[in-house]
Amino acid sequence: MRIHFKTSYDHDIRLFPDLWSFCVYAALIVIAVLLPFLMGEFYLGEVTNVLIWAIAGLGLMLLTGQTGQASLGHAAFLAVGCYSCIILMEQGWPFLLAFPACGIITGVFGMLFAIPAVRLHGIYLAIATIALSILADDIIVLLEPWTGGVAGKYPSSIDIFGYEINRWVNIRDFYWLVLAVTILCTLAYRNLLRAPLGRAFAAVRDSEVSATAMGVHIAFTKALAFGLSCAITGLAGALMGFYAGAVTNETFSIVISINLLMMIVIGGLGSIHGAFFGAIVVAFLPQALSILKNAVGGGGVAIPGLESGVFGLILILFIMFEPMGIYGRWLKIRTWFELFPFARKDMFRRQKSYLKTERLR
Repeated sequence: MRIHFKTSYDHDIRLFPDLWSFCVYAALIVIAVLLPFLMGEFYLGEVTNVLIWAIAGLGLMLLTGQTGQASLGHAAFLAVGCYSCIILMEQGWPFLLAFPACGIITGVFGMLFAIPAVRLHGIYLAIATIALSILADDIIVLLEPWTGGVAGKYPSSIDIFGYEINRWVNIRDFYWLVLAVTILCTLAYRNLLRAPLGRAFAAVRDSEVSATAMGVHIAFTKALAFGLSCAITGLAGALMGFYAGAVTNETFSIVISINLLMMIVIGGLGSIHGAFFGAIVVAFLPQALSILKNAVGGGGVAIPGLESGVFGLILILFIMFEPMGIYGRWLKIRTWFELFPFARKDMFRRQKSYLKTERLR
């Protein structure tokens, strides 16, 4: 069992708790870099899809898991990031400028939406974001001169200092690009949690009354959380566009928003690991169902709604038996082995994290 003795505030906010954790994550990065040499193009494409979903999950996790603001409209911000990046590149912007710019544009849109939305709580905020996700489809069609309407847009190849990256020509190069963005977004998220702003996000999530008493500006903090969350989500949307090769008004539907929310719930709310665990489930579930259908001899039979039904069943089971998600279960298993034979079941009993004045908000 590893025990961390924290003798200063710096020890509490350091990036890695100890040398062992640093070595584990370093080994994971090395494996990720070597992965293109260890598997075929098909499975490498699936891993790339997992990383893109993980970036989108990090964006929503920052808002829902870290700040406690439910959102079912992040598909709209995926669309903003995707279309803005494509349009900027069509205007002659290089990818290295258009890509971060699309994140900034999406973040500004998120903050503008948050100005009226931050006054809402719980289910009312979720309904407002659902409305945004539904409206996004019609807005894309209405802005046909920019978005291409129902005909859609076809992203061009990525050019970085004369080196061309195309997902359909060389998935390996595109994978490394997505991996680099994933690492940068993860480090940015982790450092944000260590900063005073990250502590303010957690305070707003746990109790707005207590956060106000500690001097946290609730409306500004929520709006900033929306903006940062949407900025990360916009980057994921741009990568989704390059990965798909074509985007239309139906690409970023409300189903994507629902899948994103279910993804972070299944993975584990409030943790970086939860975004990656949930992304693995979302990205590999269709392939797993396809393999299972072929195994039982029904590969040629289409079952409408099978994927959504299985996904919903998994979500229900996690809510009933493991509300902390996959990462929460992993923490319990690890703690049990570290404390064996002194671990007790009651040590994992959930505690109320709200005030009586806020439980109905």
